[in-house]
Amino acid sequence: MSRIIRVDVSPLEQIVPSIATTDRKQYIQQQKQAIYQYRNQLLTTFLDQAIDLDQFAKTEFGKPFLPDFPQFSFNHSHSQKHYALATSDKIRDLGVDIEDLDRKVRFEALAKHAFHPEEWDNWKSLDFELDYWFKVWTTKEAVLKASGIGIRLSLNELNTHIHPEQDGGMCDHQMIGHFAYQNFTLPHAMLTVAWQADLSCRGFAFPKIQIVQG
Repeated sequence: MSRIIRVDVSPLEQIVPSIATTDRKQYIQQQKQAIYQYRNQLLTTFLDQAIDLDQFAKTEFGKPFLPDFPQFSFNHSHSQKHYALATSDKIRDLGVDIEDLDRKVRFEALAKHAFHPEEWDNWKSLDFELDYWFKVWTTKEAVLKASGIGIRLSLNELNTHIHPEQDGGMCDHQMIGHFAYQNFTLPHAMLTVAWQADLSCRGFAFPKIQIVQG
């Protein structure tokens, strides 16, 4: 049985129309509506059935799902410039995060707040290489989204065990269990996909991940 995760990645400007407003709250609301509409269009295509907002339910901790499709899993993410939707009909617990590589933030301040001590030491040993920072940050976000508990687990409590020369691995925490992840360095963004890793007699089996760029 093929275990595949599909990730559709699109420029956000193709999804969100030009919004003529100076009201930030109104802008964010209109952007959210456009993103949800695009997500539902993609899900409609994948499931061959019209999907609208009324068909979604949420878990105890607020993660959306489709009750009519219990074997189908999805998760989405957007940055200021990109959108990503991960889907699978074989892997239930999915998480995805995408970040623009030209993002302007206080990297060191965020790392001190969000990195596990081991991650901080590794980043320091790499002379604060930004590629490593983006891998750690997106992996934390993707794993916590896959687990479904979100910010109930502090980012600095989760050690991703990111290896500077590899693009994927395993991590675990007593609150969420074991998760695997894969990092993808796209031309202008870092994308990470995470999923719950069930141990079988053959060890941890990694699925095939298909990146479809729109």
